[in-house]
Amino acid sequence: MIKTILPPATIGIVGGGQLGQMMALSAKSMGYKVGILDPTPDAPAAQVADFQIIASYDNEVALLELAHRSAVLTYEFENVAEETLQKVTAYTSLPQGVNLLHVSGQRLREKNFLKNIQIPVTNFASVTDASSLEIAIEKIGYPALLKTVSGGYDGHGQLDIDKPSDIIRAEQLYKRTPCILEARQEFQAEASMMVTRDFNQHVFTFPLVANQHKNHILHTTVAANQFSDTLQYNAQIYAEKIANNLNLYGVLGIEFFVINDHELVVNELAPRPHNSGHYTIEACNISQFEAHIRSICGLPIPDIKQAYPAVMRNLLGNDLTLAREMLHDHPEWHFHDYGKSDIRPQRKLGHITVVGTDVNELLATTDMIRGDN
Repeated sequence: MIKTILPPATIGIVGGGQLGQMMALSAKSMGYKVGILDPTPDAPAAQVADFQIIASYDNEVALLELAHRSAVLTYEFENVAEETLQKVTAYTSLPQGVNLLHVSGQRLREKNFLKNIQIPVTNFASVTDASSLEIAIEKIGYPALLKTVSGGYDGHGQLDIDKPSDIIRAEQLYKRTPCILEARQEFQAEASMMVTRDFNQHVFTFPLVANQHKNHILHTTVAANQFSDTLQYNAQIYAEKIANNLNLYGVLGIEFFVINDHELVVNELAPRPHNSGHYTIEACNISQFEAHIRSICGLPIPDIKQAYPAVMRNLLGNDLTLAREMLHDHPEWHFHDYGKSDIRPQRKLGHITVVGTDVNELLATTDMIRGDN
C-alpha cells in the first residue's frame, strides 16, 4: 500500500510535454501544486505548473532538487535514466517505481516479461550482429520488423525486413545498437486499453478502443464500443495480469493487435498515460490523467464509465494551424493546443475530441482537418 498524499502537496513531474501538461492540469484542478523538470524553457507542462527546473532528465542535481521540493514524483515518458531516478527515491515517494521503466523501456525485456506471464505476443528474437540476425530470420521468417530495443517511438528506430535484400539495410540499426526482430502480425485492427490500480491494489480499466495510424503515428482513436464482449473481457484480463505483475501505480497504456473476434496480441506497453487515452477527458467520468494522479497519490478511484462514444484526432504539424482557423465553425470540437513553440511536420501539437451518438458524424467532423502530414 502507498501513502496518501493530499492537496496542496507538490507533485513533481519528470518531463514537460503534453502528457505532463494534462497530468498537471488534473493535479491543479484537485488543488495540488506541480513542479516540472524539463530541458526546454516554457515546456507545455511548465506553462500550467507552479515551477519548472530547466535541466536534462539525467541531471542528478536537478532531479534531487525536484525530489526535495515534491511530496511525490512521477514521469511522463520512458527515456528517464533509471539509475538517477533510483537515487531520488531516498528523498521522496516514487509510486511507479523504477522497475516499470526497466521493463517497458527496453523492447526485449518487455517481450520476455509478457511471455513469462503468459500474455500473447508476436514471435521475436534478439539481434546484435549479422549472425544473430540470420538466426532470427530463420526463426521468425518474412515479413518482419527490426527495431532498436530502446529509444524508438512513432516509427523511429525500426525497419521493414520483407525479403533477403532488406538484410543489407538492417546493418544501419544493429551495428549502432542492440535490436529485436519481430514477426509482422496480420491483424484486423489496432487497439489499446489504459489500466491503473488504487492503493488497495484494485485494478481499474478504461474501455478497449480502436486506433488508426498514419506514418507509424497515431492519427485517430475511436472509442465507441466497436469490439466484441469477448475482446473487451480478454483485454481486461490481460491488463489486470500485467498491472499486478508490475505492481502498477499510475496509468499504464497497453497497445494490442486485434487478430480476430476473440484473439489479442500485446504489441507494446507505455508506463504512463497514452495518446490514445486522451478521449477520456471528455468522454469518461474520470480521465486517464486524473486516474494517474489519484493512483500515485493514494486516493480512491471510482469505477470507470464512458458516457458517450468519442473520436480523438491528433493534430500534427500544420493540422494545428488549420484547426485553429476552423475552430470558430466547430462548436462540437473539444480543442486542445499543447502550446509548443515550433510547428513541424509529424510533430504532435494538439488534439481534438468529439463526443456524440453517431460515430460516422464524429469521424466526419474530425476528418475535415486536412494538413500536409
